[in-house]
Amino acid sequence: MYGARSFKKVLTLSATLLALGAGGMAHAEQKEVTIAYQQIAGPLLTVIADGSAEKATGYKINWRQFESGAKVGTAMASGDVQIGVIGSSPLAAAVSRGLPLQLFWILDDINEAEAMVVRNGSGITKPADLKGKKLGVPFVSTTHFHTMFALNLWGIKPSELEILNMQPNQIAAAWERGDIDAAYVWDPALARIKQSGKVLITSGELSKKGKATFDGIAVSRAWADANPAFMASFTKAIANADAAFRANPQAWGTDSAQAKTMAKMLGGTSKDAADAIKLYAYPTLQQQISPAWLGGGKTGGAVKALKATAEFLKEQKRIDALAPDYSAFVTSKYAEAALKQKQ
Repeated sequence: MYGARSFKKVLTLSATLLALGAGGMAHAEQKEVTIAYQQIAGPLLTVIADGSAEKATGYKINWRQFESGAKVGTAMASGDVQIGVIGSSPLAAAVSRGLPLQLFWILDDINEAEAMVVRNGSGITKPADLKGKKLGVPFVSTTHFHTMFALNLWGIKPSELEILNMQPNQIAAAWERGDIDAAYVWDPALARIKQSGKVLITSGELSKKGKATFDGIAVSRAWADANPAFMASFTKAIANADAAFRANPQAWGTDSAQAKTMAKMLGGTSKDAADAIKLYAYPTLQQQISPAWLGGGKTGGAVKALKATAEFLKEQKRIDALAPDYSAFVTSKYAEAALKQKQ
């Protein structure tokens, strides 16, 4: 995402380690934590709104909304945020640069919730028509990763079109002004641009071609080590919300309290929120700890996705080097602990 260079400036490893370690101890004593979330529709938003995480953990939680995973990564690097919602691409960038984070929950399998859309009247009807056009995408994001993968599949060189580094809200505004011809983004901006555009390809389609993406929740390892009971109870609270959606997705329709809550937090209408949540897949606790996601060590799904994404980022010169072992940044232990807790 946008913060590739600014991210580097704050990410001196020694300072980061000190900030995260000190922040972890201070917050452990105060039973207080700052958690970053993004404008992503999903059951987590109901957890934020109803205070269930606070009730389950007994901690004071300071929820902060961010526009992108790159900004979440920067905040976590500074020590201001201990836990954050972050996509697989900015997470891969952060840990490759040495940020001591651990992915402990798959917030969602992105599936159809991110897409490349071309604007009506842009003259783009097929991938080849992107040549010479302007495409907006948040750099270092999951959509940036899939943009480059799609162009490669289509035999289009990135230099053959103008790829602009834009945040989701900037994309929506530029789209309405007619400043860009295409964009690869997520809701609520995705819902807005779909109204006057056509989907060219989705992340679900690209994931099936061998390059998966996901949104996750990561934690400062030092903070997690100092607060294991919180981590288990917090994970359980999110798992319960996900389970409620999976058990009865119809109850999260346009007129539901959940859709209205999400719309209030995201902007847009309750219909947009209800439509958006259906595009994602939410793994169960059992699936979370399996080799498909957090389990499996070096051969686990999340680890392999992070490594593949990091390789892409290195090719794009967004990071200087790969981490020796991406399994060090993924843990299933808090999901396993949550699975043992009673409802």
